[in-house]
Order: sequence, then C-alpha cells, then structure tokens
Amino acid sequence: VQLQASGGGLVQPGGSLRLSCAVSGSIFSINSMGWYRQAPGKQRELVADMPTGGSAVYADSVKGRFTISRDNAKNTVYLQINSLKPEDTALYYCKAKFRIEHWGAVHVNWGQGTLVTVSS
Repeated sequence: VQLQASGGGLVQPGGSLRLSCAVSGSIFSINSMGWYRQAPGKQRELVADMPTGGSAVYADSVKGRFTISRDNAKNTVYLQINSLKPEDTALYYCKAKFRIEHWGAVHVNWGQGTLVTVSS
C-alpha cells in the first residue's frame, strides 16, 4: 500500500494551493486520512485529519484557512490551503490508517511529502 502526494510548490503570501494524496494497493477499508507538516528544524505536526464518516480535525494555526476533504471512491484526500503565510512553509505529508483485511490490524502509512514554500 502506497501513498502518493502531490500539489506542493512555491507560492506568494496570501496565495493558495491544493494538495492531493492517493492511496494505492489492496486495502479493505480506510479508517482515516490526514495531513501533517514538518518545517525546517521543527517536529512533524498535525495539520488536519478526517476519519471515515467523521468530522475533520484541524490544527488551530490553520483553522479557517485550510480545508481537508476526501474522495472515498478514489481513496484520495485533499488539502485546500488558502491565505498562505510564510510560516506555512514545510514538507506536507499525508497519512492513512487502514485495514487490509476485515478483522485485521490497523496499519499506518505515510506519503513521501510534498514541499510547500511561501515566499515573496
């Protein structure tokens, strides 16, 4: 099972980007999908997470600017990021919790990271 993230880039302050992350491989079900980020010299932190059939959770620093969504038919999670600030510069990682069997263990996989740079 692999996660492929895309959509990062260089954007000016106040700009927008849309990140995508698709899960590929044989899975039975997905429990949740989310986005984390890691800025230079800092620990990885939660940006947003969306459990299947549940409500999204956001970091306080991105509430009102970032929106997470999922396309369950495509096993894909999106992150719409608006009103970007220089402090949003980071590697953005997607994460999925899933089962490969009906009563199997919950697995966790990460995508490779996509770089978002906010600079004028």
